[in-house]
Amino acid sequence: MADKPKEKLFREFPPVSTEEWERAIEKDLKGADYEKKLVWKTIDGIKVKPYYRSEDTENLPHKKAAPGEFPYIRGTKREGNKWYIRQDINVGSNPQESNSEALDMLMRGATSIGFIFDEESKIKKGEIKQLLKDIHPEAAEINLITPADPGEALSQFQNECAERGINLSDIRGSVEFDPLGYLSVTGTWPGKIDNPAETAAALVKDSGNMPGLTVLTVNGRHFHNAGASLVQELAFALSVASEYIDYLGEKGISPSDAAAKIRFSFATGPSYFMEIAKFRAARVLWSKILEAWDVPPQIAGRMHIHATNSAWNKTVYDPYVNMLRSTTESMSAVLGGINSFTVQPFDKTFKKQPSGFGKRVARNTQLILKEEAYLDKTADPAGGSYYIDTLTASLMEESWKLFLEVEEKGGFFEALKNDFIQNHIEETARQRDKNIATRRETLVGTNHYPDLSEKASEKIDPGVVWPPQTKASNPLVRPLKLYRGAMAFEELRLKTENSSKATPKVFMLTCGNLTMRKARAGFASSFFGCAGFEIIDNLGFKSGVEGAQAALESNSDIVVVCSSDEEYPALVPQVIEKIGKKAIVVVAGYPKESVEQLEKAGVRHFIHLRSNMPEKLKEFQKELGIR
Repeated sequence: MADKPKEKLFREFPPVSTEEWERAIEKDLKGADYEKKLVWKTIDGIKVKPYYRSEDTENLPHKKAAPGEFPYIRGTKREGNKWYIRQDINVGSNPQESNSEALDMLMRGATSIGFIFDEESKIKKGEIKQLLKDIHPEAAEINLITPADPGEALSQFQNECAERGINLSDIRGSVEFDPLGYLSVTGTWPGKIDNPAETAAALVKDSGNMPGLTVLTVNGRHFHNAGASLVQELAFALSVASEYIDYLGEKGISPSDAAAKIRFSFATGPSYFMEIAKFRAARVLWSKILEAWDVPPQIAGRMHIHATNSAWNKTVYDPYVNMLRSTTESMSAVLGGINSFTVQPFDKTFKKQPSGFGKRVARNTQLILKEEAYLDKTADPAGGSYYIDTLTASLMEESWKLFLEVEEKGGFFEALKNDFIQNHIEETARQRDKNIATRRETLVGTNHYPDLSEKASEKIDPGVVWPPQTKASNPLVRPLKLYRGAMAFEELRLKTENSSKATPKVFMLTCGNLTMRKARAGFASSFFGCAGFEIIDNLGFKSGVEGAQAALESNSDIVVVCSSDEEYPALVPQVIEKIGKKAIVVVAGYPKESVEQLEKAGVRHFIHLRSNMPEKLKEFQKELGIR
């Protein structure tokens, strides 16, 4: 009998054991520490190996689960990977304009619309009818986001569908009510709602004739946009959802009915494979929680997930990079098996109303993934990847530990009142801020590779703060701080741009060892460029005296000496003697052996890989009189 092609192929390539792989790696490392060189440690402490093999997945739970099967690690869809392409609209004082915008979006490829109402506003009589004019709710997903008036939104939506004779069971969408999420970021309950549990119970009961409509949303994205890690986002979101099941149970609503009315909204960050694993882990953990409530398997774990791009890593400077970030984030979410996704316009960070171009690109990002990359054709394309399966298991384990810790504190609300949630997230946020400040985490165009010619102050709309946040004057709990990781750098650069002083000039005095001077000049140019300083680069000088003379002639405010550690003791004193107090002399690098000697010669500033950039750049701004 003839060999099957794959059997013949595998015979020609004999198996290689893990031990053989490890020996080859150790040989290539030449004595370097394996753990430090090749094992990546996430901010949650999860160790990620350089490679994975089938043996790594042998004991993983749910290994044989198929798409569409409990516990839904591989998604809730048996075939294909369809998702709703959602775009959100801020409903202002003119609902007719919002309706026109929604119609345009639907005509151009969106399949889901989110109408976002003001946080404190009540919905006006007939407002939902105006928003839905000429829109067929049975043909597109409709989402009404109104913290203050969800009951009125649901009532008007049902009445509009009834007037049109639409079968309510055909409706897909949500009325997004998330009192604990609102409390987390504002410090108080939404609107004038005194008893959120009663409001939630009324929404669940009143929407019983609309099985495709969810009325409670768990906004895990709030935790993400406060700087939380993936494990924290998962654990705290699941804790909120579990508490909603508790609240509704006290009002006589079964866990099955409650679970069917909950959707999760997560943010998707830049850690591509980890984000795919996050969505897979979320479904398994949710099924585990519902299983404890004796919810039937056909309901348990059928987690409805909406996702959107991270706000935390978006930037004002070099904003077109936001498009690239959004693309990889969208792919992570889609491959992770979400139900709907919103791509935020790239210019939302600095525009009150994102441009038409920004909205179009946001929509087309998803259309390309669907129509050209065909990511809607295969259910769980990540399934079977040793790497992603192992990451999924690690996230499940760590998130479950933290979830149980919150439960031991009395649940999410009690943990929030006692600052447990806030302290956990703030500690992670501080570490992430430090990573950005020292460029261990890169934001292209902001803390690395800046566009030196860019002037952001010319394009920022006054009063724009994204992500937006309203805080109560008399909070019940200490609210989380929503912010973007780039903000510290953006404030620095905007201060330079808006200063009445002339833009500082930074002169690269390159001399000596060609490799080192080029590397350090590149580092220093990026370093000072991130504060909006003007960079004067050079090909190199024969001596420190020659370089210092050129620096003086350029009228530079800062002179950065770029050379090798070995050459600094002789080179730097020449420069300082020539420059005097006419400019600030900086050494690129930190030559341990000669630091004390250089400081005695008059050097006060060293910039290097461990420098905290925002703090150091503030020092220079202060010294140069930039307030």
